[in-house]
Amino acid sequence: MAQIDLKNLAHSYLPNPTREEDFALHKMDLSWEDSHAYALLGPSGCGKTTLLNIISGLVKPSEGQVLFDGQNVTEQLPQERNIAQVFQFPVIYDTMSVYDNLAFPLRNRKHPEKKIRERVTEVAEMLELDDVLNKRAANLSADAKQKISLGRGLVRSDVAAILFDEPLTVIDPHLKVMLRRKLKQIHARFKLTMIYVTHDQLEALTFADQVVVMNEGRILQIGSPQDLFENPQHTFVGHFIGSPGMNFLPCQIVGGVATIGQTEIPLGEHTKHLSGTFELGIRPEFLILKTKTQQDSHEITIKSTENMGNCTIVTAEFAGHLLKIKVPEGQDVPEKTGFLNFPQQWIRLYDDGKLIEIERGSAHE
Repeated sequence: MAQIDLKNLAHSYLPNPTREEDFALHKMDLSWEDSHAYALLGPSGCGKTTLLNIISGLVKPSEGQVLFDGQNVTEQLPQERNIAQVFQFPVIYDTMSVYDNLAFPLRNRKHPEKKIRERVTEVAEMLELDDVLNKRAANLSADAKQKISLGRGLVRSDVAAILFDEPLTVIDPHLKVMLRRKLKQIHARFKLTMIYVTHDQLEALTFADQVVVMNEGRILQIGSPQDLFENPQHTFVGHFIGSPGMNFLPCQIVGGVATIGQTEIPLGEHTKHLSGTFELGIRPEFLILKTKTQQDSHEITIKSTENMGNCTIVTAEFAGHLLKIKVPEGQDVPEKTGFLNFPQQWIRLYDDGKLIEIERGSAHE
């Protein structure tokens, strides 16, 4: 395994980029620590696959360097970088058996047949392919073929990193859950450096130790799933992470109080130095909905409700704005008029899309 560092990296598919919009990836520095599991998360076209292909060597960056354990590999071909890559669609040999497909990367590197047998058996058991090892790959389902493709990426233990480019796209939804769990188990067991590209936040948040959120060729935040959920550093991250995403309300702040329309929401002593126009962000999960008015509660109009089984998603109008509230299963939801509390500890404030870091004694927002 290897530590991977990107230094002053940027990329354009144009020969002579001059404008900001000419770049698929804007200048960045990024470190992927040895033996960790990462996810590259963002919408289609945000630059995830371009970044992955630069790491693998399939694309040479317009600017900057790629380092593996401190060694500059920017000019090296993919086969010289000692990486394994698993693509969105299965890359296998249909005429070979499942066993021979899994063994191929090891045989290609002249591993002893005994070691090959041990490793193939181990990976096949993990991916639940052991009962089809002697079958031809051509005769298997698309799901099974993608499992073989995953196995070919995982079978080598000496790679610098394993790169996954949306590998579960063609997989049946039920099997996706199993394979995500298997990949986590494999990572925990072998401590492989894994980088996983996806536009699916559930895949990213359940697979990775650290998630890199991208949009329009830029890295907006790197953090644990909990960090991204509780402290989005950018309004895009707040919108993109969570279902529903974070609520954002334009407000005026003076003297530690946010005014939204004619409604005032106390923010606490730690915000008294702020003055001006901002956005107040709060997760639907953290809003408290009641049927009767309480201290510091604010009247809302219920527009719609959606029963999700384990919770109810309420859409409500508040001070001229629509917001989402996630109400726990079993809690009463008012029919027309409700009352809402904004817990101060879960309020986040944003200026020009970026989180304002506010000191709360020894803690930070």
